[in-house]
Amino acid sequence: MCFAAAETLNVCYVASTYSTCSVEEIVTAAPDGFRWFQLYIYRDRKLSEQLVRRVEALGFKALVLTVDVPYTGKRRSDIRNNFRLPPHLKVKNFEGVFEVSAASLVSGGFIILSLANTLDPSISWRDIHWLRSLTRLPIIIKGILTKEDAELAVEHGVQGIVVSNHGGRQLDGELATIDALSEIVDAVQGRIEVYIDGGIRTGSDVLKALALGAKCVFIGRPIVWGLAYKGEEGVRGVLQILTDEFRLSMALSGCRNISEINRNLVQFSRL
Repeated sequence: MCFAAAETLNVCYVASTYSTCSVEEIVTAAPDGFRWFQLYIYRDRKLSEQLVRRVEALGFKALVLTVDVPYTGKRRSDIRNNFRLPPHLKVKNFEGVFEVSAASLVSGGFIILSLANTLDPSISWRDIHWLRSLTRLPIIIKGILTKEDAELAVEHGVQGIVVSNHGGRQLDGELATIDALSEIVDAVQGRIEVYIDGGIRTGSDVLKALALGAKCVFIGRPIVWGLAYKGEEGVRGVLQILTDEFRLSMALSGCRNISEINRNLVQFSRL
């Protein structure tokens, strides 16, 4: 289980809305874990509201609002591979709300429920104020790639930004997150925290991201690989490999602690 491995290594775990374990099961399995919750906004706002109230009551520490999926991108690899999850898996956070099975999942985990219960394509900055009316949890915006949106995020009072391109699955040819990071960090000017995901594969990738101003990095695919290889033990192994590589990269770069990591470590290509 990813969340149990994260608890063991004292790593933040961001639970997906579409997890095959419910938020209650996650808390039971890893009661001392540090948890955030990844959230979408639905046309039926009550669905989102119910999830927010559940996770706040369970002790989750922040909401990670994903804003780069007003529509699901055309994911050609999923179409080509006829991707489906095994039919025995359930989207546990929606049990009791309506019947949802893995057969309803396509394109990497998005649910086709009904026209009335899909993701809301009209999501806007006004929804930040709506979310704030529901919860005291910090709100982190995931899916920012431009300085203009970063500045708007600050203006609307969020507590953090995840520089993310949704794993490169939403729009072909979009900017790599590492290329967008510096501009966003400069725009924010320390007023809120900036995080990054996408393409983190080695400890030196972590070092580069921190050098360019990220407060921390989030990883996805490597965790899935570890989980597929050896379950919870595999996830712990991946996290330990990244930790060891990061420490080695720091040492070989002359950094004795995190505060000594800075932009001087990264040289940009000149066109």
